[in-house]
Amino acid sequence: MKKSLILSAGLCAVLTLASCGSKESAYRKAYDKAQAAEAEANLAANTVQTTTETPVVTPLTPTNPTQPTVDNYDNATYRQEAVTLVSGGGLRNFSVVVGSFSVQANAQGLQNTLKAAGYDAQIVQNSRGMYRVVASTFDRKEDAASSRDAFRSKYPDAWLLYNK
Repeated sequence: MKKSLILSAGLCAVLTLASCGSKESAYRKAYDKAQAAEAEANLAANTVQTTTETPVVTPLTPTNPTQPTVDNYDNATYRQEAVTLVSGGGLRNFSVVVGSFSVQANAQGLQNTLKAAGYDAQIVQNSRGMYRVVASTFDRKEDAASSRDAFRSKYPDAWLLYNK
C-alpha cells in the first residue's frame, strides 16, 4: 500500500513538472510580435515629412585673426608623485605621461615605440611600483600642457606629472 502511494505521488509530481515547461511556440509568438513592433517603429522613423520652410542659418561671428588665441595652461591639472628614473636621460619638473604599466617590459615596449618616433621617452617608477612612460619633460607647466595636448591625438589618456 505504501509503495503504491509513493509511486502515485511520484507520478503526479513528474506529470506536474512536465506540464509546467514552456513551449517553443510561445517563444516563437513573442519573438514574432517583437519583430513586428520593431519593423513598425523603423517604418515610422523612416517616414519623412517634407516641409517647404527654409531652415534658419545663424552665421558664426568671425574671430579677429590678428588677435592671438590664448590657452589658459596656468590651470592645467596634473598629478603630483615622487618618482625615480628607471630608464632615460632625466626628468624636469613637469612631464607628459602617455602610459602607465605594472610590468616593466610593457613600459619598455611603449618607450621603444616612442623612441622610434623620435621622442626622448623615459621610464619612471612611483612608490607603488607603477612604471610611467614619459614622452617629454619640461621645466614649465605651460610647455608641458601644450605638449600633452599634442600627444592626446594619439594617446588620449596622456596626463601631466609633477615630480615631487
